[in-house]
Amino acid sequence: MNTIITLAWRNVWRNKRRTLITAASILFAVLLSSFMQSIQKGAWDRMIDNVVNFHFGYLQIHAKGYWEEQSINTAFEEDGPWKESLSQMSDVKVVVPRLESFALAANGNNTKGVMVVGTDPDAENQMTGFKDRIIQGSFFGAEEDAVLVAEGVQENLGLSIGDTLILISQGYHGVNAAGKYLVKGTVKFGSPELNKQMVYLPLKIAQKFYDANGLLTSVAVQVANKDLVEPVKREIQSQLDTASTYEVMDWQTMMPELVQAREVDTAGNVIVLFILYVIIAFGIFGTILMMTKEREYEFGILLAIGMRRLKLGLMVWLEIVFLGLIGSIAGIIASLPLVYYFNINPVDFSKISKDMEQAYEKFGFEPIFPAAFEWDIFLWQAFIVFILTTIMALYPLTKIRKLRAVQAMRG
Repeated sequence: MNTIITLAWRNVWRNKRRTLITAASILFAVLLSSFMQSIQKGAWDRMIDNVVNFHFGYLQIHAKGYWEEQSINTAFEEDGPWKESLSQMSDVKVVVPRLESFALAANGNNTKGVMVVGTDPDAENQMTGFKDRIIQGSFFGAEEDAVLVAEGVQENLGLSIGDTLILISQGYHGVNAAGKYLVKGTVKFGSPELNKQMVYLPLKIAQKFYDANGLLTSVAVQVANKDLVEPVKREIQSQLDTASTYEVMDWQTMMPELVQAREVDTAGNVIVLFILYVIIAFGIFGTILMMTKEREYEFGILLAIGMRRLKLGLMVWLEIVFLGLIGSIAGIIASLPLVYYFNINPVDFSKISKDMEQAYEKFGFEPIFPAAFEWDIFLWQAFIVFILTTIMALYPLTKIRKLRAVQAMRG
C-alpha cells in the first residue's frame, strides 16, 4: 500500500503543468464559494445585530399577551420574580428594563408618530452601545427630563439639539399623557426602520409620563453568546410562571419576517453555489478526462507487465485525491487574506450608488456587507469541492476496468 501511495504522489508531480492547472481550478472553486458564503453570512449577521441586538435583544420578557396587543396596559411589575431569576444566570450578560408605547411627537407645525422607549440609561448603553451611536449632542441621565431622538425623527420634525420636543399619548389605563422634553442628543441606528421612529426617555421619566410608576412592558436580555439564546430561554421559562403571568420570546419569534427573509436569501445562494459547483465540476472533469486519455499507453504497459487493475485504479484515484487535497488546501490559504480584508473593510454600497442605498433601506438594513471570518465556512467549502473531485476520480477506474492492454499500447 505504501508503494502505491508513493507512486501516486510521484505521478502527481511528473506532469507539473497539468497538476498546477487542475489544482488552480480547485483553488478558485474554493476561493469563490468561500467568499460568497462569507459575504452572505457576514451581511446577515450584521443586519441581525443592527435590528436585534441594537434594540430588541436576543430575548425579551413580557407580561402574558403583551406581544399580540402591544399595549401599555399589558405591563408588569418592575420588582417581580424575573429580576431575581435573571440575576442568578451566569450566561445573562445585560438586562435592560423598558417601558414602551406609541406617542405623537411635535415640534412647531411638524408632527410624527413615534415609538417612545423608557429605558435605564446605563443598562441600555451596556447592551446597545448607545453612547457610541450618538452623532449629535450628548447622553442623558437617569433622572433627566430629556430625550434622545433617532436621526430620521430629528430630520422629519426639524429638531436641533436644545429644542423642546412635545409628546402626546394615552397612558396606563387610558390616562392622558402629555409632556415636553429637552432634545439632548441624536442617535443613528444601523437599521433605517429604527431610525425613522425611535425616541428614548429615561425609564423613571417615561413611567411618570405614562402614569405607569413601577411598571415595565418588556425586559430585553443580552446573552454572553448568541448560540446560548435557546438554553437561556428554556432556563428562564423554567423559573417563571409562563402559563399565566409571563411570556419569554427570542428574536426569531418576535421577528419571523427577518428569519423568513434570511431563509429565502440562503436558498437563493444555495442555487447559485450549486451552479458554481456544476461549472467547477465540469472543469475538473475535463482535466481528468484529458489525463486519462493521455495516459492510456502508460496504463496499457502497466497492465501488460502484470500490474493488477485494482492497484492501478487505486493509484490513479489517489493521484486525483492528492490533486483535490492540494487544490482545497491552497484554496483555503488563498481565501483567508481575501475574506479577512473584507471582514475589516466591508463592502459599502452606499458609497457606490445612492439608488442602491435607498433600495436596501426598503428592506430595513444598511447596504454594508462585511465578510464573516469563520473557519467552518472555509473548511466546508473546501470539503465539498474535495468530495466532488474525489467522486469524479471514479471515472478513470471505469476506464481502467474496461481497458485492453494491447489496444492501449497500439494507441
